[in-house]
Amino acid sequence: MINQSFHSKSENPNKTLWEKGDFTEIAAFMRQSGEELVASLAMQRPSHVLDLGCGDGTTAIPLARTGAEVLGIDIAENLVRAGNQRAAEAGLSKLTFQEGDACNLQGIADQSFDLTLSFFGAMFAPRPFDVAKEMVRVTKPEGRIVMGNWIPNDSTSFVSQLLSVSASYLPAPPEGFVSPMTWGVEARVVDYFARAGVPIERISMIKDTYNFQSPDKTPKDLVELLSRFYGPTMNAFEAAEKNGRVEELRSQLIALANEQNQSESNGVLIPATYLRVTVYL
Repeated sequence: MINQSFHSKSENPNKTLWEKGDFTEIAAFMRQSGEELVASLAMQRPSHVLDLGCGDGTTAIPLARTGAEVLGIDIAENLVRAGNQRAAEAGLSKLTFQEGDACNLQGIADQSFDLTLSFFGAMFAPRPFDVAKEMVRVTKPEGRIVMGNWIPNDSTSFVSQLLSVSASYLPAPPEGFVSPMTWGVEARVVDYFARAGVPIERISMIKDTYNFQSPDKTPKDLVELLSRFYGPTMNAFEAAEKNGRVEELRSQLIALANEQNQSESNGVLIPATYLRVTVYL
């Protein structure tokens, strides 16, 4: 079991950010793509898998359904609790969710996993070199690491644009802050893993697409949920409220969601480009 001792929320801004809202409300738009992503991994049985920054199980649950033994780790206590509830309801006895920090996987033994997976999770941890080092450490020789990371300033990525707009309403980050979007820059990814001892020829990167979809929600509904349940957007709305710019922010995000929505009905189908990273150990 991972050591679950954490500093107080005031001392861990990343934990505070992801416990602020309820990402399960947003993850509802991501379930189908999560299942498709897991299918693309062509899992071999038996496998021992770590899903890092797992949320409430968008990829961990489909992974467990392949027969793999899966450990999901997330920094947010509420998402860990929701994940364990989902696993229990699905009867997935080989799936466990625990609290943990991607920068320091205390209590996880070296070379424990055939696959270490992190889609839009570990990229948000504050110390990327430590994250890469830990992922390499806990993955078995001949194993692999697979990440999905949002790409900065990508006009074809709804999430990239969402985060960019949100950041424009926030105060400047503290000194020493490393943007999570660096994980979407190929040269930076190579640097992170190279410092963890991975040769460049063992790192593969392609652009892929992840869909946010719901047949019974509108783009406006999605923006409303983001404003209430997604930590980065919640912070942006709080900052906008102090400056009397809430409606400006809301209108900007609704316009973005409508522009990128490809649903032919009144639902949501928003594709988002991301960088898919595979590291072969």
